[in-house]
Amino acid sequence: MLLTIDVGNTHTVLGLFDGEDIVEHWRISTDARRTADELAVLLQGLMGMHPLLGDELGDGIDGIAICATVPSVLHELREVTRRYYGDVPAVLVEPGVKTGVPILTDNPKEVGADRIINAVAAVDLYGGPAIVVDFGTATTFDAVSARGEYIGGVIAPGIEISVEALGVRGAQLRKIEVARPRSVIGKNTVEAMQSGIIYGFAGQVDGVVNRMARELADDPDDVTVIATGGLAPMVLGESSVIDEHEPWLTLIGLRLVYERNVSRM
Repeated sequence: MLLTIDVGNTHTVLGLFDGEDIVEHWRISTDARRTADELAVLLQGLMGMHPLLGDELGDGIDGIAICATVPSVLHELREVTRRYYGDVPAVLVEPGVKTGVPILTDNPKEVGADRIINAVAAVDLYGGPAIVVDFGTATTFDAVSARGEYIGGVIAPGIEISVEALGVRGAQLRKIEVARPRSVIGKNTVEAMQSGIIYGFAGQVDGVVNRMARELADDPDDVTVIATGGLAPMVLGESSVIDEHEPWLTLIGLRLVYERNVSRM
């Protein structure tokens, strides 16, 4: 089985693939202070619950693919693969790794690994042109050309960042649960904030995607818009531009990149 690990700024998502099928997944908090040994114990605890894996760390794992936006965590995971999975092929997404997607930006090295991996999966699943909207710590919009090239994108504050900012900077406001309110016009402060977050972000997505699509293709209707990320379900029902929802897009991209690189190792 292939273990895929997507390390984000807030959460880390792990997926277990049997061939092309994801058979198990976990979501944990990202903690830049965790050591390689602590991460190994955490992995053992999670995977020890799966019936197809053995009790020992590494039993049943044939390969590992990792991408990370937090350099310190990537460093520790590299140590995990060396010390605890020494006989298992591991692909860590970084400069020099073959993705199959040309990066046509001013400085390709500054593009987040997860954004490139999302583009890889989008091209494989839906072709181009496409726009990937990833609802994470930041809300990112990534554009893929008709030829399968990553050509750039947009980065905006994410839903959780905005909720925290309102609670911190608003004298009479507080942190709230991100949930759909009873109506757009809030009847109390909490519902008014929830409405601003949900419908405000839906409007942001529609506005940004429409502008990107006009630049990306002669016919904007040819552009496939894919939503992913843990908070995507909060906006899906309110956005008019999202065509597909693929919660495991990054993990699928990691599987594809692993397959394209493992034969070279």
